Amino acid sequence: MPTSSHWLNDEQTPFLLIDEVRFARNVGRLATRINRLGCQLRPHLKTLRSVDAAKYILPNFHAPATVSTLAEAEAFAQAGCTDLLYAVGIVPAKLARVARLIESGVKLHILLDTKAQAQAVIDYQKQHKVPFSVFIEIDCDDHRGGLAPHDPQIFAIAQMLHDNRVTLTGLMTHSGGSYSAQNSDEIRQAAAQECQAVKVAAQQLKAHGLACPLLSVGSTPTAHFAEDLQGISEVRAGVYTTFDLVMYNLGVCQLNDIAMSVVTSVIGHNTPKNWLLIDAGWMALSRDRGTAKQHCDFGYGLVCDNIGQPLNDCHVTQVNQEHGVIELPDHISSSQFPIGTQLRVLPNHACATAAMHHSYTVLKADGSKAVWPRILGW
Repeated sequence: MPTSSHWLNDEQTPFLLIDEVRFARNVGRLATRINRLGCQLRPHLKTLRSVDAAKYILPNFHAPATVSTLAEAEAFAQAGCTDLLYAVGIVPAKLARVARLIESGVKLHILLDTKAQAQAVIDYQKQHKVPFSVFIEIDCDDHRGGLAPHDPQIFAIAQMLHDNRVTLTGLMTHSGGSYSAQNSDEIRQAAAQECQAVKVAAQQLKAHGLACPLLSVGSTPTAHFAEDLQGISEVRAGVYTTFDLVMYNLGVCQLNDIAMSVVTSVIGHNTPKNWLLIDAGWMALSRDRGTAKQHCDFGYGLVCDNIGQPLNDCHVTQVNQEHGVIELPDHISSSQFPIGTQLRVLPNHACATAAMHHSYTVLKADGSKAVWPRILGW
């Protein structure tokens, strides 16, 4: 990160810091890559959930975007976004909120993978005359939800929607399994697999004469390693804007690409154990231990000095609600870090760490400060 500006020393810790230079570079890197592959990017805005961040991520607010909560959809719609995919399975109780957004002029797409969900959408549309737009979720790797590409339920659901004049806009899949890849070849394989999954499902519909205009794939790892997007309409990715230690371990980014850190202060020493106590516990860092099963376990985050340079073998090793513990390696003494020393902690999982903060402090390219509020709730 750039050399700290003087105002950073006066900020109350802990706080979440975004490096504007790295953030903008990450955004540009993926946009350029997907464009070169001849595809459309539909960025996932869930990592930072910030209108200010979206101004960097989206070329304009009419460009397609993805959200994971209706609170995001409502806030981004109010800011002017007009094409949003709510990429979490819909439930009947949320259809009224979806309808209000659609009636306000927003193209809001919803996601489902069961007949029960489809029937709820059909019933609501008939009763309230709301023109819903639906994506069916396809399971490309048995990671979570969705229907297997050859599952006859895909056609059955699509036929239900067609017969009742509900628009089937697309098929969507997410290679969550790519987060468990051991090397770049496995990520490339996952990228090819997710593309193949939606193509196979689309062929099933086409064989029955049903249209499905958009094929949507994506995860941050596969978006950076996909080699052939022919026939794919759009790619979704989210954490690529800031990256994190999980992405670093996967080889998707370098440490100097990580644009998010939690700034914390040394509040005590345990000299006999050579520990530092800091004012960032799980309420600031999150409890996410996403690197625990990877080749390098960073504990609750990688510790850096006050200008963002990583300290060798220094991790946050324990967290309580408002306290963190850094068990220093033998070659570093706790006496090197006086009370009040600021440190930065790189996150395991940027989405989880961002969720612990109501706003983000931004270190701009010129050294000045900005504050980006976070969209809260569901």
